Amino acid sequence: MQQIRPFDKAGNFEYSIQMFVSVVLDPGGVESAKSLATILSRYSFKKIQRACWECMSITESQLANLKREIDSVTDYYDKLRIYQFPINESFAITELNHKKWRRCVIASNQN
Repeated sequence: MQQIRPFDKAGNFEYSIQMFVSVVLDPGGVESAKSLATILSRYSFKKIQRACWECMSITESQLANLKREIDSVTDYYDKLRIYQFPINESFAITELNHKKWRRCVIASNQN
């Protein structure tokens, strides 16, 4: 009999939860803008407005990879915000400003 394991060896869930993610860009230059657009397109993001990209179904691991790629092509002058829902039943805002990542999580008040 095969044992069902909900976690992988790293302690993460083996199944992936899809979430909505919106990315708002304020690139510091043309090269950064082109690089960011290429990366977001590769992750199935659609350009909704001039500086806003959205993806309706991305996993946490894909988002982590996306952030690493974004970090590799941005510099001190690039700014962006990532809006995610749901993330642990909460809404998260992640910001890259002056090459530093910051995150704010707004928890739901469900009892």
